[in-house]
Amino acid sequence: MPAIARQPGDVLLVIDVQNDFCPGGHLAVPGGDDAVPVINGLIEQFDHVVLTQDWHPAGHNSFASSHPGAEPFSQTTMAYGPQTLWPDHCIQGSEGAAFHRALRWSKAQMVIRKGFRREIDSYSAFFENDKRTPTGLTGYLRERGFTRVFACGLAFDFCVRFSAEDARAQGFDCMVVENACRAIDMAGSAAATREAFAHNNVSLITASDIR
Repeated sequence: MPAIARQPGDVLLVIDVQNDFCPGGHLAVPGGDDAVPVINGLIEQFDHVVLTQDWHPAGHNSFASSHPGAEPFSQTTMAYGPQTLWPDHCIQGSEGAAFHRALRWSKAQMVIRKGFRREIDSYSAFFENDKRTPTGLTGYLRERGFTRVFACGLAFDFCVRFSAEDARAQGFDCMVVENACRAIDMAGSAAATREAFAHNNVSLITASDIR
């Protein structure tokens, strides 16, 4: 791929680089912390950085523990559609919800907290899982004049995927920096994500492509 020159309308979107999504956490993404040095390099490159933070209340409805007899990673149906039931994770104010200690997060100009509504999960940085309830990120990016989103973080095949797809649906160009992500890869979800990106005109790049 030709080198991608950074432009004034670019923003780096760093998704859910939190302790619970890294090895030793309650919903660890394999190799999640290996992405942190690459993400830090991107943060240094970009003038504008937005972070997301999974921020669940205890007893969130997407937790398997909130459904008697349900196992983590099983499927159920919520009012808004299919839902994976997760281990308890990223509970508000907990160490698991904190950003990874090595992440250079302090440069962020905005932190979007998501998943704080007890009855609905939130993968995307733009919308809750009902696809209707906004986080406010679209308005923030438009008001700031950003036109191109570079997404990275955890996990490639869930929160990064849905954030990137919604970025495109909201009219932003979007590129996912694949080597600054890690995947859960549950039942072929990583391959499905790549197919979805191709269908939705989300570009897959590496950090070294950016100049």
